[in-house]
Amino acid sequence: MEDTREVVVVTGFGPFRQYVVNPSWEAAKGLKMVGLGVGTEVYIKEIPVSYSKSQQVVDEIWQMMPKVVIHLGIAPGTKGITLEQTGKNHCYKDMDVSGLYPVHHCCIKGGPEKLDSIIDTRCLSKQLKRMGFDVIYSRDAGRYLCDFVYYYSLYHGQGKAALIHVPASGSLSGLVPQLQTIIQTLLCQMDTAA
Repeated sequence: MEDTREVVVVTGFGPFRQYVVNPSWEAAKGLKMVGLGVGTEVYIKEIPVSYSKSQQVVDEIWQMMPKVVIHLGIAPGTKGITLEQTGKNHCYKDMDVSGLYPVHHCCIKGGPEKLDSIIDTRCLSKQLKRMGFDVIYSRDAGRYLCDFVYYYSLYHGQGKAALIHVPASGSLSGLVPQLQTIIQTLLCQMDTAA
């Protein structure tokens, strides 16, 4: 019998700065436990806060040919969930955990200045707000590892990626069910658009 389950990969980031335990990775592990519903296989992957190592991990993820890759990152200082639309190619000037920058401060040499997800996060955020969620739509993912990984993933996955910024503090028990519903709604949007 052929396996018809769709593969969704959810990533979170490893430790960096004062975040010895990164809430984005804890949220990814929580999503693996609760799942995304019948017919969807959830794989999780921790991404190191390193420009070069993160590219290797994202390359491995796209070799799995998932339906979509959901990158979770943290947004210190925010209380809500932020849905990012755009990844940027240039201006990566903050050092990673190894004290390094990407070559030429860019993600893909010769790549477009910015890439958008095929997921309409503006429409998704409006739909989620109608459902009672406190979400923010954004086109600026911050020019650090989250933005870098998002752009790299959009480039290699033909736009089939999303970046969701979660608060750096707060309860995982409340966050994971919210993320589960957000990602299920996102998957429905993808199915409708197909």
